[in-house]
Amino acid sequence: MTRPDFDEIINRVGTDCSKWDDMEQGFGVSASDGIAMWVADMDFRPPTSVQRAVEAIAAHGVYGYPSDTRAYGDAIRWWLKTRHGWEIEANWILTTQGLVNATGLCIDALTEPGDGIVLMTPVYHAFARVARASGREVVELPLAMHDGQYRMDWDNWRPLMTGREKMLILCSPHNPGGRVWSAEELREVAAFCEAHDLILVSDEVHSDLVMPGAPRHLVTAKVVPELAPRLVTLNAATKTFNIAGAHIGNMIIADEALRDQIRQRLLALGVKPDMFGPQMVTAAYSPEGAEWVDALVEYLDGNRRIFDEGVNAIPGLRSMPLQATYLAWVDFSGTGMTAAEFTARVEQGARIAANHGPTFGTGGESFLRFNLATPRARVVEAVARLKKAFADLQ
Repeated sequence: MTRPDFDEIINRVGTDCSKWDDMEQGFGVSASDGIAMWVADMDFRPPTSVQRAVEAIAAHGVYGYPSDTRAYGDAIRWWLKTRHGWEIEANWILTTQGLVNATGLCIDALTEPGDGIVLMTPVYHAFARVARASGREVVELPLAMHDGQYRMDWDNWRPLMTGREKMLILCSPHNPGGRVWSAEELREVAAFCEAHDLILVSDEVHSDLVMPGAPRHLVTAKVVPELAPRLVTLNAATKTFNIAGAHIGNMIIADEALRDQIRQRLLALGVKPDMFGPQMVTAAYSPEGAEWVDALVEYLDGNRRIFDEGVNAIPGLRSMPLQATYLAWVDFSGTGMTAAEFTARVEQGARIAANHGPTFGTGGESFLRFNLATPRARVVEAVARLKKAFADLQ
């Protein structure tokens, strides 16, 4: 495989690209002079194997109903076995139109309006958005901070439970904190779910994006196989290979009864993938795709080092140590500024669009999230701009 050129600047402006075309409306930062570091997609092309698959469909030119998805299932099984040591059966896989869709389906199929959905905050904002839109109550369990990283806080969490809670959604690896949860922590999550009779939905979309030297991602279902009757694992190739626009993901469920509950909702709502997504994923989950991911993670780690070194040199700013994902979580509390003040410096001063911390729930008030999956020149420029925007603190 030819080494990917992640340094290539690809102009995404005007291509119906949310990350760049919606930046000015959402953050007041123009794409003409701004840097988009918010939406969690990458400014890189996927492996050429994926592009070839799309070109083959387009060359055929007939876009009718797709048929056999066995190759897609085989590719998922191969990837999970070779990359994560997890062997699954083909019938465990239920395919959805992305993982936000999968989250909504789990909530819809396995809980009732008014039930509590437990989130360890701050956490990926779509969880709360979907839960509330479904008429469920969001129950926030604020993560504790120890040595600059998030930790689970069971002693303080147990009193917060009311008995109305029916589901816990775990982000593993954690977004936005970038934590890779340990086996002990995953066992504690399982025990908590057993004690409170909760379904556990383990969103593992970032599992392939673990930094060199960081702890290895552990599949929740492998660590606690006994939890199968109450466990749904969410998996997708979309973050790994930058194909989020394909809107395809999977719910992997070992327990037949639990799987049948969700399958019935899929049938009732007519949820099926399109003809492009499965073939893109099949092409990505391949030896060529594996080489590409290895090169990607190495490149992202370089971006992480440059960003953290620069940001952490600014008094009052602290970038949380990143074990996984390509999302830097920066704490501005040391500046003594209000959220409005430091956000204005980033958006109006540095001309950078970054996700606002409060959207991730309790605990995110003093943070912004920066997407580092962009050519290195942009990361270097972003650091220079941040240093200038906060020059009076240095």
